[in-house]
Amino acid sequence: MKEIISWLNESLYLSPLSPACKMCAQGSKMVLLVTGLCPSKCFYCPLSFKKGGKDRIFADEWDLEGEYDTKKLISEAEYIDATGAGITGGDPLVVWKRVKKYISLLKNVFGSKFHIHLYTSGLKNAEHLPKLISVGLDEIRFHPSPKFWDDIDKSPLKNPIKNVLDTSADIALEIPAIPDMERDMFSLIKWANDNELRWVNLNELEYSERNCESLENRNYVVKNDISAAVKGSQESAFAVLKRIQNEDFNIGVHYCSVSFKDGIQLKNRIKRRAQNIAKEYEVITKEGTIIKGAIYKPDTSLDQLFMLLKEKHDVSEKFIFLDKEKNRIEIALWILEKIAFDLKKSGCECFMVEEYPTVDRLEVERIPMPF
Repeated sequence: MKEIISWLNESLYLSPLSPACKMCAQGSKMVLLVTGLCPSKCFYCPLSFKKGGKDRIFADEWDLEGEYDTKKLISEAEYIDATGAGITGGDPLVVWKRVKKYISLLKNVFGSKFHIHLYTSGLKNAEHLPKLISVGLDEIRFHPSPKFWDDIDKSPLKNPIKNVLDTSADIALEIPAIPDMERDMFSLIKWANDNELRWVNLNELEYSERNCESLENRNYVVKNDISAAVKGSQESAFAVLKRIQNEDFNIGVHYCSVSFKDGIQLKNRIKRRAQNIAKEYEVITKEGTIIKGAIYKPDTSLDQLFMLLKEKHDVSEKFIFLDKEKNRIEIALWILEKIAFDLKKSGCECFMVEEYPTVDRLEVERIPMPF
């Protein structure tokens, strides 16, 4: 009997575990959303409004300016010291030629060991999967509709899956753990095991801005006040894992919790990015966010204030930066602590700011200074 391994942040698995999942846990998998277009209409799709149904491209949080904007793509992989990429959507096969181009590029730049996996519904352009495998695609995660989980042989995915089983790619399934669908999930996993797929991933069902109405219409609720996860999803996944444990299955099964995605995958990825992009005046927290001082002065030339700070307070250039994008002066927090009182008297607004090291620099907190 296989052991159910308790992994990280409520994540569990029965071995084997995909290399992609291990890299995600380390924060070394770049998320490459190649399009928001998709032929499926899954009621639980968590994709945001700015991505879902739109042909846009994102490398992690970096919005690429079309498919030829490969400089940002490579830079993002370098900033997180990526060991691989997960190609997602929408459905990547809608733009399979774009995917082929990106796989070739990433393999050429980072080498053959750069692990690339792809998610797909398999409903459109699945006949081109061998071409993607030929340029280095390492793993395919098919996403069957819930209505076919209890009898995948009736699904349009049956042939696309079987057509790539004898290729060099690892073939897997990935689905949400929908409450009260344990029997269907088990049937699907049994089919995958009988057909020698490598693994099945069960994702904890979660709310997003785009799917919340659809989930509420089906009477789902959040499991607690601090989580976006759906109540009952985790319990259904656990029940399936326990049942599989009693079967003589070779297939690996991984339950991926919402807290794993947020507290492990995302946190470790931004910590890796912070180490590569943080300036000398920025402090990296244990969570991977960045803390610094920020000075604002409305209706005043920041260039003049910048020069004044350097000259009057003898601030070294490596501890100060004129951020024209956010219309502020960034400065080492330990320096701002000493001069914030004087700056406030002259009409400046001073803050300690905490933000993500991602390209969008999402602000987490802003505290007025002096303290």
